[in-house]
Amino acid sequence: MIFAWNRWLGKRFFVTAALALLPLLCSCATVETESNVQNAQAHYKIGVGYLSENKVQQAFVEFQKAYELHPGNKEVLNAIGIIYLLHFDETQKAVDYFQKALKIDPDYSEANNNLGYAQEKLGNFEASIPYYRKAVSNLVYTTPEKAFINMGRAYYRMGKYENALTAYKEAIKRAPNLDLPYLGLALCYNATGKYGDASASLTRAIGLNPLYKGDARLAAEDFNSRRIITSGYEQKDLSDYLEILKY
Repeated sequence: MIFAWNRWLGKRFFVTAALALLPLLCSCATVETESNVQNAQAHYKIGVGYLSENKVQQAFVEFQKAYELHPGNKEVLNAIGIIYLLHFDETQKAVDYFQKALKIDPDYSEANNNLGYAQEKLGNFEASIPYYRKAVSNLVYTTPEKAFINMGRAYYRMGKYENALTAYKEAIKRAPNLDLPYLGLALCYNATGKYGDASASLTRAIGLNPLYKGDARLAAEDFNSRRIITSGYEQKDLSDYLEILKY
């Protein structure tokens, strides 16, 4: 799906795991009484708690219970989509749930961002852009930097480096202490021959990363160890980071 820090992004904005699915129970005939809505919210909160502890299967069960009781809850639909997307590697099912959430609220930024991310996983980089733009257009979206970073990545994959740079810079405006957009800038500058800027951006990212804490040697070791076990986009990006560190 993705380049070096894209996997970090998945791990930091979501949680990664691979667990067996439970059958989906039909809930179309559920009567959305006040009691059902309240109970659904309780199951949803329990599921969020499980997910924060990386107990994915337990979280999935709770989200399914919430869905059965209140199938019109956009947050529940989004949560189920996230599990299908990042934990069960069933991207099309994830798309279906994100779309259900957006039918309830077309301005729901989390679902728009996640749907864009799902399109990227399917290799549809250009198709992901409108969803990211829709997400950041919502002025009450509390974490627009996520969608801007994702947008930057998609543009980078398409070879539209100036658009990617703009998106990453917008992310930095909103989250100046986050390393991810600086990693994206480093790749874009490197691709356009601005090697000094690429080096400066990567140095800034390493300084902001909570694991590296400015230690370039530690970053290089991590890049190299992950490069060995990856392939495709991610392997190429890790190789680029290692090259930039030589500048």
